[in-house]
Amino acid sequence: MPDLSPKVDAVDQDDAPEVLSRHVAEVVKKALTAAKPEERVALANRLMSHLDHDDQITPGPQQLLSLHRPDALKRRQLRRPTTRLSDSALLTNGKDDPNLAAELRTEIESANTVDLLCAFVRWTGLRLLEPALEQLNERGVKFRVITTTYMGATERRAIDELVRRYGAEVKISYETQATRLHAKAWLFRRRTGFDTAYVGSSNLSQAALLDGLEWNVRLSSIATPELLKKFEVTFDSYWEQKAFQTYDPDRDGDRLDAALERNGGRRTAAPDTVTGLEVVPFLHQEEMLEDLEAERSKGFNRNLLVAATGTGKTVIAALDYKRLCEAAGRPLSLLFVAHRQEILKQSLRTYRNVLQDGAFGELYVGDHKPQDWKHLFASVQSLASLGVSNFEVEQFDVVVIDEFHHALAPTYRQLLDYLQPQQLLGLTATPERGDGGNVAKEFFEGRTASALRLWDALDADLLVPFHYFGVSDDVDLSRLEWKRGNYDTAQLDRLYTGNDARAAKVIRELRDKVVGTEHMRALGFCVSVQHAHYMARVFNDAGITSVAVDGGTDEAARADALARLRNREVNCIFAVDIFNEGLDIPEVDTILMLRPTQSATIFLQQLGRGLRRADDKAVLTVLDFIGQQRREFRFDLRYRALTGYGRKQLEKAVEEEFPYLPSGSQIVLDRVAQKVVLDNIKAQLRFNRNQLINDVASYGETVLASYLRESGNDVKTIYRSTRDSWTDYLRQAQLIDGFSPLESVLKGIHHDRSSAEEKKLLGRMAALIHVDDPGRAEAYSMLVSADAPRYAELGTREQSFARMLFYTLWDDGGGFKTYDDGLDHLRAYGFVCSEIKQIVSLGVAASKHAAKGLGAGLQHIPLLTHATYRREEVLAALQFGSLELGKNVQHREGVAWCPATATDAFFVTLNKDDRKHSATTMYKDYAISPELFHWESQNATSSTSPTGKRYLDRRAHGSHIVLFTRDTAEDESGLTVPYTCLGQMDYLQHSGEKPIGITWKLHRPMPVDVYTKAAAVAR
Repeated sequence: MPDLSPKVDAVDQDDAPEVLSRHVAEVVKKALTAAKPEERVALANRLMSHLDHDDQITPGPQQLLSLHRPDALKRRQLRRPTTRLSDSALLTNGKDDPNLAAELRTEIESANTVDLLCAFVRWTGLRLLEPALEQLNERGVKFRVITTTYMGATERRAIDELVRRYGAEVKISYETQATRLHAKAWLFRRRTGFDTAYVGSSNLSQAALLDGLEWNVRLSSIATPELLKKFEVTFDSYWEQKAFQTYDPDRDGDRLDAALERNGGRRTAAPDTVTGLEVVPFLHQEEMLEDLEAERSKGFNRNLLVAATGTGKTVIAALDYKRLCEAAGRPLSLLFVAHRQEILKQSLRTYRNVLQDGAFGELYVGDHKPQDWKHLFASVQSLASLGVSNFEVEQFDVVVIDEFHHALAPTYRQLLDYLQPQQLLGLTATPERGDGGNVAKEFFEGRTASALRLWDALDADLLVPFHYFGVSDDVDLSRLEWKRGNYDTAQLDRLYTGNDARAAKVIRELRDKVVGTEHMRALGFCVSVQHAHYMARVFNDAGITSVAVDGGTDEAARADALARLRNREVNCIFAVDIFNEGLDIPEVDTILMLRPTQSATIFLQQLGRGLRRADDKAVLTVLDFIGQQRREFRFDLRYRALTGYGRKQLEKAVEEEFPYLPSGSQIVLDRVAQKVVLDNIKAQLRFNRNQLINDVASYGETVLASYLRESGNDVKTIYRSTRDSWTDYLRQAQLIDGFSPLESVLKGIHHDRSSAEEKKLLGRMAALIHVDDPGRAEAYSMLVSADAPRYAELGTREQSFARMLFYTLWDDGGGFKTYDDGLDHLRAYGFVCSEIKQIVSLGVAASKHAAKGLGAGLQHIPLLTHATYRREEVLAALQFGSLELGKNVQHREGVAWCPATATDAFFVTLNKDDRKHSATTMYKDYAISPELFHWESQNATSSTSPTGKRYLDRRAHGSHIVLFTRDTAEDESGLTVPYTCLGQMDYLQHSGEKPIGITWKLHRPMPVDVYTKAAAVAR
């Protein structure tokens, strides 16, 4: 008999109820799973004795198997599944296992809701469940199905029957390139709490349910409660995703037929025919659209998008155009420019599909001549022949230039200099050219509105996976000269060129890592022209046909080298400082990184030369040869760019050999290289004040933005703790003198005291680096100016900003009697005020969200959705406290009720680190979709309490609910992480008591980057 004696270590008194509850739950679980009735009786009696209960169960009881309503007792004779509802099991369709179809029929009979997730549905499988599904429909049970048109395997008859005959709600993914859904699973929820699920390999087909070699795991809420909860949350998240669209047989039957035939490989429409399928952006595309909106909200109407070919740049442009038209309330005139007819035809099809208008647009290329000239897809050659002066300067509202890296050519320049559209959008895979030109600098003031992050493209399966091998090459670079963030090129050249031992290792490692050098198509990136030609000679001597290409190679020779590489007549091209499109060929399957590259941008450019998809190319092989580096060299920059990890995450990833990468990709460091990289990253984590002071001094920049731009550091390099400030680093680097003693002069305060007061203020500078909306940045800059108005002279909105800045610096009120006292104190320190202005300017420039007002009822509150705030800023804006009332804004609970503005501010930390959160708390607060958010109230809140009633019916109480979320409470440096304002939300539904689980609907969908962190399951 199982031992029920409690094994409870000494616990804190406050934790005792939770610990006892956990142990009681364990006992109950044992009682429910005990094999024999007499064992269950004994366990129940022992449980009651532990609970100090006098009652006991007498011997010989009968087990209650089910409950029925009297009027349904005769009508429904429920059968029990072979596997008990409290058990888990593995079903393999073996001779001793019940077949899955029989188990599913009995599970369906007692379910109160049924959810089905499967890649395809066939009639032969559906008919096996016919009786049970008919009863399910008769009982009015909710039945949800998610499926796809993957490979054309789904049968329309089966889908139609699910909807019409069995009353199912069906959602379908019409994705044509690949399916994101391979899962096959059933979930049966019951009001009794005995939920069950099946997860495995079986789709809804006869073979899968009866006689195929299928494996399916049976889960239960008793034996595997965490897995059931994850299933429920995941399914609900999928259900809300736009990729899965509701199916109506009468409305969508033809659409389903077309998608099934298309995925089965048979064309059903002419090339220029609209498919009828709604174009839904992937998450990375949605994020790029949000970046565009954010740039335009700052007043930038000329923008550049950078993303590799194959990642859907044209789809983004078409969706952007559709949104611009919707915002304008009219069809905007459009000019789309490219240099090839094939690109223009494909782009026109994309726009027609996005706009759901088969007659949209006209071609102006070759023999195609437009008639209306309103929505033009034109080649640059045709426009040049016509002459741009034949157009009105403002004839086109929107101009899109594809392959914008050509814009430095005279034909493009003439077009760009003449036309003055409302919106200009450039699309390119690489803004840098081999001749040193950079279109971002030339046309967009160095800005890039949005660049597709590598890991997002890999996650979206848009690029080929990579296998990156970091190989130690035994070359010591630690004594080389370091100039402005890089090694001296001439010294590198002397070290690498002629180094036969290193070259031999490169060849040896290459032959070890690739299937055969005679089949590879490789690019090798070298430090100099001499190095490139040396490597080509060494490779040729080793029997690996190679050539060298550099900036001095004429165009014909370069084109010949590329053609020979494609045809495998050449197996490797060694290049130096060439990043133009000529070397960007999809067939490249191997990259050799033969020089140290600290720049994350250059590193990704080099890697990107081989990430394009191509026939017979399953993976890109990357060999990076790593020597012993100087302390200043930063491996973290390249690996953070490669993975998206923070520094501390990266340290752990290197130690654990990168366990979490996009599917198919691997990073493998040999033992020596791993130590070199790890030591380097740890050194960067320990990058002490003296080292940073020396770095600041070496650049000689006194403007923060200039230093960050030149050094490649980010703002958090400076603000790593509350002890750090830009002013202090400048002083230590002897780039500025003294401090700002204005207050001591004016008020006769002792110099040491004044210096200490300034130090306190400088210690709060890190609390301002999150400011990311122009209005707040402008207000804060105004408030720290010497000629700023008095508090009473400010408008209502400016007064709110004054309180927000005041409490950011002094959340306890700072001992000041009025806001003017505090702000006057601040203005006395000129260096502090200058630093505040620089910080907030950087924050606005770096922001990627388009901030908007809170909307109805809270228009007067200067908080913006999708902007970021510290808790004290939020509470100051919502008038939770004020100096006048003698109440400060110090508040640490998850919800703050602000009576003055009748607002509940929800502060949610979305930390899903299971080392800090148990499995049962992982799914309390999470995003179901960009519009829906699940949240649990405080444990003491019930639906009948005053607080609960206000939550569930805010309109009747005349109140508002505003959600603020953050991923973690502290960043890697231990600094407090600000919250993103997600705006107002309304009650949708709830369940449970103390706590109440509530689903809210946001007035504005959350940003993509926030959603990917907040979602229990990202798309």
